[in-house]
Amino acid sequence: MSGSAGRVTIKDVAARAGVSKGAVSLAFNHKPGVSQATRERIFAVARELGWAPSATARSLSSQRVDIIGLALCRPARLLGLEPFYMDFVSGIESVLAERSCSLLLRLVRDLDEEIAVHKDWWRGRMIGGAILVDFREDDPRVPALRGLGLPAVAVGHPSLTGPFPAVWTDDASAVTEAVRYLAALGHRRIARVGGPADLGHSAIRARAFADTTRELGLEAARQIATGFDEKEGARATRTLLLAADRPTAVVYDNDIMAVAGAGVAAEMGFTVPDDLSLLAWDDSQLCRITHPTLSAMSHDVHHFGAEVARVLFDVIGGVHTAGHQVPTPSLTPRGSTAPAPGTQSP
Repeated sequence: MSGSAGRVTIKDVAARAGVSKGAVSLAFNHKPGVSQATRERIFAVARELGWAPSATARSLSSQRVDIIGLALCRPARLLGLEPFYMDFVSGIESVLAERSCSLLLRLVRDLDEEIAVHKDWWRGRMIGGAILVDFREDDPRVPALRGLGLPAVAVGHPSLTGPFPAVWTDDASAVTEAVRYLAALGHRRIARVGGPADLGHSAIRARAFADTTRELGLEAARQIATGFDEKEGARATRTLLLAADRPTAVVYDNDIMAVAGAGVAAEMGFTVPDDLSLLAWDDSQLCRITHPTLSAMSHDVHHFGAEVARVLFDVIGGVHTAGHQVPTPSLTPRGSTAPAPGTQSP
């Protein structure tokens, strides 16, 4: 090795990786000029040789906490339309602002890219911690990130999040309340338009929906998985309303799809709520300005985001936390739900 007394230097890393010393510096300072593949090769060599630049080495014992990372595997167009994430991020930002910290937001195409981004951020000491969202069952991020030493908080049920402290809502109880409410209004055919089937919270809601309809002795419940956007919500609603055994009530996994569903009902000549009751998840301004106003499962998404940020700062600060459950979404009845056709109000 070129360093004295066997000490590894940047020159050794560059030589082993087949790049210049400047390329090593660019990689560790997360600057443009090297490809992702080259950056990963440099990091691998540095780990093998046990080398880190002085600034990074200092950060290992005093890691930066002024930037928090959040990678989202969502289409950019949908993210701009969906009120949930806007409220969620604003809650995170409210806590970061108190600490003069910033949020580093990255949209990714898939979970493999998200894993690579988190590894890149952490190895380059760009972030002090990360917020992980949209967990799948058997999520590949759990084994891939658990050994990094990355301080992280998981937004999802603890059954999905592995060793990461979790902050979550009781989706199963909320779904149960929604179905029981509609059943009390006399609805026997209730359908659900859900999110992607591989999302953990979608699967939890789907199981709770099926279990509750069965326990109440309702007709076999139909559930359609979608990608959360308004076009898929509209398409699913149209499919349901064209069926011979069409439902008299539909529960949607977000507000955008519920608004789209109301439009399809009007287009097909159904009156909401006289012919069809609609109930949205994630109450928002959209639900309050739609005519008729949409009944919804309401929870304080801004508070949810703030709690996630607070738990993450506890983790970064070395405070042992198992995470916690935030208040369960609760029913807010409005103008889009009513007794089923041909029944009397209870």
